[in-house]
Amino acid sequence: MQYKNYFPENIKSALANDPPGSWMPSLPTGCIRLSAGYPAPNLVPTNQIKSAVDQMIQEEQDLPFHYLGSPRINILKHQIQHRLVQRSIQSEEQELLITSGASQAIDLIARTLLDQQAVVAVEAPTYMEALEIFRNYTKQIISIPMDEFGIQTNVLEAVLTERKRAGLTNPCLLYTIPSFHNPTGSTMTTDRRQHLLALATKFDFLLIEDDAYGELSFSESPFPLKTYDVTDRVLYVGSLSKVVAPGMRIGWILGPKMLLSAISWFKKDLDHPFAHATMSVYIQNIEFEERLDILRDSYRVRRDAMIQALKQYMPKWVTWHVPNGGFFVWLHVENIDTAALLKQALEKGVSYIPGKHFFVNPTDGLHFLRLSFSFAELEEIIAGVQKLGNLLRAIQ
Repeated sequence: MQYKNYFPENIKSALANDPPGSWMPSLPTGCIRLSAGYPAPNLVPTNQIKSAVDQMIQEEQDLPFHYLGSPRINILKHQIQHRLVQRSIQSEEQELLITSGASQAIDLIARTLLDQQAVVAVEAPTYMEALEIFRNYTKQIISIPMDEFGIQTNVLEAVLTERKRAGLTNPCLLYTIPSFHNPTGSTMTTDRRQHLLALATKFDFLLIEDDAYGELSFSESPFPLKTYDVTDRVLYVGSLSKVVAPGMRIGWILGPKMLLSAISWFKKDLDHPFAHATMSVYIQNIEFEERLDILRDSYRVRRDAMIQALKQYMPKWVTWHVPNGGFFVWLHVENIDTAALLKQALEKGVSYIPGKHFFVNPTDGLHFLRLSFSFAELEEIIAGVQKLGNLLRAIQ
């Protein structure tokens, strides 16, 4: 039976894209995972989360297992609001929607605001799963180049001006990761943040600010784009996946009440009472700033180990810049197709993500690759970079 005949045209169009997660390499046994943008295993607070579950069940019995669930669900929202105050973001309860991770937040925004005629702007490169989401709703995605200081807002202004002059539809939405970008590790300057907001007002578009790594700074933490937002154009997306545990699936959207009301209309998962209540107890029982200090110190050490190994083992024609936070280092590899190279790298025992997956036009990423320093142990980071460096030297 041809079930595809039942699909409407927009679904057929989405299903013509690459399958979700096709960017993830299949790893041989023992491979060093420099592809994994996951928290370090030893930094996931398993014992504290177990204690939180035990405490919650002892105090609330069956409540966290019901639809409406634990009263701690609302407490979690207030706890997240308190976390946002630490980032200099004030909010009202009706402006915050808890989601199943940042990916659901981005998907809900796209589902609410996009159709096949809508135009979306993204950074080049950008987060590959955000690209997967946007491609489910529209094929009209334009990309704006970035450098180590974030999206090039002067180029953005020129593109928007020319599209307007030519009678083309300008984006209704621009997606950005201004702090410790995935995949490049770059951080947008204050001047560019302010210019971006000015352009959003001038050309009348909304911004999705993905701040998944914003608290993982190795020096001074940048102010989120949202803190400069005086016209309510920023939909601020955050997550506890990188600072607590990704499997808990706790993320959020902060934005104008009217937009949040419309977005919540399409959130039909009935929330996740058990996970929300567990996270609330966990946050209640720890000093969050102390935990962040531990994470920052640990990931800074991993970052430093990777940068030192890159300096020692990479050929001089491989370049990168040093990230000031987050999980990633972005390499430019001259004249080598990093997607084609991956098979050999896996055979040597090291993985990475080829650059092509981070671009609207995959050929723009042929000579780039993303390394993650967050997941592997220090000795694995060094050994993995050495394996990759030796491979590059051998084939150039």
